[in-house]
Amino acid sequence: MTTAVHLPPPRIVSLATAVPTHRISQSEALEFFYRFFDVPPGQRKRLKNVYLNAEIDTRYATAPVHWYEQAQDFEQKNNLYIDNAVSLLKKVAVESLAAASLECSDIDMIVTVSTTGIALPALDARLMEELPFRRNVQRLPLFGLGCAGGVLGLARAAACARGQPGSRILYLVVELCTLTFCGSDRTTANVIATALFGDGAAGAVLSTSETGPAIRAWGEHTWPRSLNVMGWHITQNGLELRLSRGVPDIARNLVRPVTDEFLASASLELADIDDFICHPGGAKVLDALEAAFDLPPRGLSSSRAILREFGNMSAVTVMFILKRALETSASANGNEGADAMRERARRFLMTGLGPGFSIGFLVLESA
Repeated sequence: MTTAVHLPPPRIVSLATAVPTHRISQSEALEFFYRFFDVPPGQRKRLKNVYLNAEIDTRYATAPVHWYEQAQDFEQKNNLYIDNAVSLLKKVAVESLAAASLECSDIDMIVTVSTTGIALPALDARLMEELPFRRNVQRLPLFGLGCAGGVLGLARAAACARGQPGSRILYLVVELCTLTFCGSDRTTANVIATALFGDGAAGAVLSTSETGPAIRAWGEHTWPRSLNVMGWHITQNGLELRLSRGVPDIARNLVRPVTDEFLASASLELADIDDFICHPGGAKVLDALEAAFDLPPRGLSSSRAILREFGNMSAVTVMFILKRALETSASANGNEGADAMRERARRFLMTGLGPGFSIGFLVLESA
């Protein structure tokens, strides 16, 4: 589905990001894994290579390292998820509203994305007990989108903004991936998870009646017979990751055709895209996406920078990349002057791969 040209486009009025307080270096994470799983010295070099090849320097976690060394059941993990998810959402909500010069009472709808825990009442209802939103504010909590949730959730928020012109939509996404760590899970997927995942949150205000980057089109594709590629296996110990080794191959071989199809539906082609905002997944997925989009090696520089500094925060990651890309674009345009800015509004393609197995798309034009 694409936006209709005769309707005012939804615009991103403001954008805020946040991380928990516990900063963990990749070397600390590796030492934790050595210690927790009692890895023999002879096997440590191979594991170290997994961590080095992840191309991550630091991540942020909800709890200190020693908390993960203790046995935690699903209830304990999920209670921590709820408390910390609401806290982070409160922070990004306040910051994104302040950046848009709005109050909580100005918001007409809250769209919330999260897949790393379960909350009922949902996170948005709990946030309403912390901040003075109107009691008739509309709520749309989204669960199950996984890493694609950053793009798909933003698309859902854009659709709501377009469907109710002039309304103000608060888009919130939070993922506490580190809380899904299962000490009893010795699978390769869990090893990769300990080398990749971090925690974070993001918030944005969308409206058709304000200024900001315009969301011009959005869409998605779900491949058949792909349910086992990625997802959670729910156990008494929590959410255990299921992750196929074939994700980079899917990104390399199957993403380009459906991307071309989506862009054509919006009367665009890949040559019309100035920059890419791609959820990283991991370094190998970025390599594959660069090949699929005919980019030079390491051409997805914003995605790689965020992955290196924050790790894979699932759905949240692409919002961090978006913020970095928009700041970089604004800085470059500022150096060129107002006339150049008017002539060179940059067009971004956002993508995110997630369970289903699916991909989300969104076309964004800088203000």
